[in-house]
Amino acid sequence: MMGNQGKMKLLMKRIYLDVCCLNRPFDDQDQDRIRFESEAVRFILKHIRKGDFIWIGSTVVDLELNRTPDQDRRSEMQMFTKSMVEKVTADLKETRRAEELELLGFGAMDALHLACAEKAKAEVLLTTDDKFLKKGIAHSGKLNVRIANPAIWLQEVVEW
Repeated sequence: MMGNQGKMKLLMKRIYLDVCCLNRPFDDQDQDRIRFESEAVRFILKHIRKGDFIWIGSTVVDLELNRTPDQDRRSEMQMFTKSMVEKVTADLKETRRAEELELLGFGAMDALHLACAEKAKAEVLLTTDDKFLKKGIAHSGKLNVRIANPAIWLQEVVEW
C-alpha cells in the first residue's frame, strides 16, 4: 500500500486524530481492514513527526486516553500525542457546540472531538469508528470539519 515505490508528495494538512485512530495499531491485526487502517495511522503519525501533516489534538483526547484501562496501551498512545503540534482546550463554547452535535445523534465524546476540531479549523477529523463516520457523512452540511477514515483519506491526499 504505502511502500517506497516512486516519489511521494504530501500536501500539508491540518488533521485531528480521535482516540479510535490512536487505538487502531493495538487492535487485533488478523482482520485485513484493521491491519490496513493501522498501517495508515502509523504512516500518518510518521509523517506528522516529519512535519508533513499538522496534528491538532485537544484536552478531550487527553481525557479519553486517561480513561484507557490498559496501562501499557495508554502509555503508548500518550507517547503518540507528543507529536501534536497544537492542542485545543474544550471550553464553554465547545461544550455548547457538542450539545448541539449530540442532538444530531453524535455520542458525547465524538461531539466534543468534533467541536474541538472545528475550533482548531482542522481540515479533517480522522476516525476508524464507523458509527461516527456515518453520522459525519449524514450531517456533513452542518459540520465545519470533514470526518473521514484514515486509510481512505490518506489515499486521497498522497500524490504518487
